[in-house]
Amino acid sequence: MDNSVFKSGLADFQNAFEVQLARRVPEQSAISQVMRYALLGGGKRLRPFLMVQSAGIFQKETDGLWDCASALECVHVYSLVHDDLPCMDDDDLRRGKPTAHKAYDEAMAVLAGDALLTRAFRLMCQIPAAPERVLHLMARLAEASGEHGMIGGQVLDIKAGDSPQNEASITRLQNLKTGALIKYAVWSGALLAGAGDKDLDALEAYADDLGLIFQITDDILDVTGDAKTVGKAVNKDKNLGKATFVSILGLAGAKERATILADRAKRRLEPFGEKAQILSETVDYVLHRTH
Repeated sequence: MDNSVFKSGLADFQNAFEVQLARRVPEQSAISQVMRYALLGGGKRLRPFLMVQSAGIFQKETDGLWDCASALECVHVYSLVHDDLPCMDDDDLRRGKPTAHKAYDEAMAVLAGDALLTRAFRLMCQIPAAPERVLHLMARLAEASGEHGMIGGQVLDIKAGDSPQNEASITRLQNLKTGALIKYAVWSGALLAGAGDKDLDALEAYADDLGLIFQITDDILDVTGDAKTVGKAVNKDKNLGKATFVSILGLAGAKERATILADRAKRRLEPFGEKAQILSETVDYVLHRTH
């Protein structure tokens, strides 16, 4: 499968997932209008894509996969809505359009983020699987998005200026802030499809590498990209004085680190053979992304 075919397949998934997502967050009130503004009409949908592809290694049809994928995307988008607020990263642009607090107001943006998070767990309750499996999925999502995952990483990011930063500290921060939900995406898809512990371990190791590649390329785009292409403000980390992989390793060093991680991530998939081809090509997509 060449790169153009992969991108076409990703675009097809994005279109199909948009329909599924819209059905699960209908416009019923003033707050759901803000939720849908933030949730629909853009985004790479990388996390749900990874979930579906991970499940596909083991079987094609998996009950509850769309509900779980939609829940994960709701959590991810809630975090973006809150990250963009003036009290956090203070961004005006997200996915090529005004951020939620700019399009509406800060109070509605906070509430929309809260509502997306709670909608996520409502969707998880709809998964038609054994109760113990659903509870396992819900508990792991709570951990990946809470103080031991994404929120914990955000706290480290806010407090980063209090102590010197190095590659190890930035890696730990990003494993939580960015990597936790990517890891959950790959793990949950495989779990829903019936993967065993050995396969889950291999896929989680792949996801750890992929999450770091994603963040490194994000740091690179913040330096080399333009707002129109990237879809959000650039040079903000430098302007805020934040340590990044680029500031610590240099631009060339960050690119080299991402390439090394990409090679390792692909090797993690070797036990799955051709069944993991799309996951392998996702590594190249993330490594060479422009937005």
